[in-house]
Amino acid sequence: MQPQYVDTLLYLLGIAASVVGGVTGVLEAGRKQIDLFGAIMAGVAASLGGGTVRDILLDRPVFWITDDSYLIATIAAAILAFFTARRWTLPHKIFLLPDAMGLALFSVVGTQIGLQFHAPWLVASLMGVITGVFGGLLRDVLSNEVPLVFTSELYATAAWAGSVLLIVMQEMGVGHTAASFLAMAAIIALRLAAIYWHITLPHIVPREYP
Repeated sequence: MQPQYVDTLLYLLGIAASVVGGVTGVLEAGRKQIDLFGAIMAGVAASLGGGTVRDILLDRPVFWITDDSYLIATIAAAILAFFTARRWTLPHKIFLLPDAMGLALFSVVGTQIGLQFHAPWLVASLMGVITGVFGGLLRDVLSNEVPLVFTSELYATAAWAGSVLLIVMQEMGVGHTAASFLAMAAIIALRLAAIYWHITLPHIVPREYP
């Protein structure tokens, strides 16, 4: 597959992820009655935070600084989501689907970028996890919530599983586009299934000592 095509695919997925991240940041912040500026900042943090950390770790130019299309898309999506949430009362569960979609988009983009930098498979998959979950962590901190990634049903685990699946499929000769969309579908399915059946990793249970 031509590198230019791969770059175009990553760009489009990145823009889509930025839009979804901006929306989820506002939907989460809206439950705290945060004003427009605060909601936009939550959207920007959710959308751009993970990719920023990834680029710093890879010693790569930060994506939204070199191309402000990501920032513009994020802010536009955040503003639209803010005024939509003000006009209509949205159920809290509506947040879960776009959040799962954002997790999938960011994880795939992060993994592909890690592979482009010839990172070992484990490092590339962790770049996917960082891209997928770190923005949501910042969003939750700004919204004064315990980060979803630490307490919720399978979250980072779903991102990592999808990232590894993407790498395996591409090693087996599956095309970039097919592998990317299959990995995204796997992440969304695993995340939503974990929510539905309350599947979590083991927790530390506090104990009282005599």
